[in-house]
Amino acid sequence: MDGFHYPRSYLSAQADAALYQSRRGASFTFDAAKFLGVIRKLRNAPLEDEIKAPSFDHAVKDPIEDDITIGPTQRIVIVEGNYVALDADIWRDAAALFDELWFVDIDFDRARERLAARHVKAGIVTSLQDGYKRADENDLINGKDIVENRMPIQEIVSSFDDDGWSPGV
Repeated sequence: MDGFHYPRSYLSAQADAALYQSRRGASFTFDAAKFLGVIRKLRNAPLEDEIKAPSFDHAVKDPIEDDITIGPTQRIVIVEGNYVALDADIWRDAAALFDELWFVDIDFDRARERLAARHVKAGIVTSLQDGYKRADENDLINGKDIVENRMPIQEIVSSFDDDGWSPGV
C-alpha cells in the first residue's frame, strides 16, 4: 500500500505543507481514490488483463508508478497496509471489495520500539530519541486511529517477539 503515498512534491504543495509533511503516513497523506481504483480493477478485471500498481522506493522516499504487475493468472492477491480496513471515506469502499480482512495486532509499546529503530535505520531520523519522537507524534497517532476505526475483521494475528526467529539465532 505504500505505493499509494502522495509524493513528497504533492505534500509540499498543500496549503498546510508542514502538517502534511510531518504527518506523512497518516491516512490523508495517501491517495485513497487511486487505491480504490486499483482494488476495483483487481476485483473486476477480465481474466486476460494485467493490472499495474505503484510501489514505494524507500531510497527516494516516493512511490514508483506502475512498478508492480499483477498478471491474469494470479488468483490470490494479498494487499497489506495500514488503512486497508479503515472505516472511513474511500477506504471503507475499498475494504468492502476484499474477500477477507485480517489485522496484525501489536502492543503499542513494542510498536514504538520497532518504529523508532526503523526510522533510524531508514535514515528518516539520526537518533533513536528522534525516532521515538516521530513514533509518538505521528505513527502511534495513526495506529490509534486504525485500531479505533477499523472495519469488522475476519482474522486477527498477534505480532510479538520470538527469539527463535531473531537474526543470528
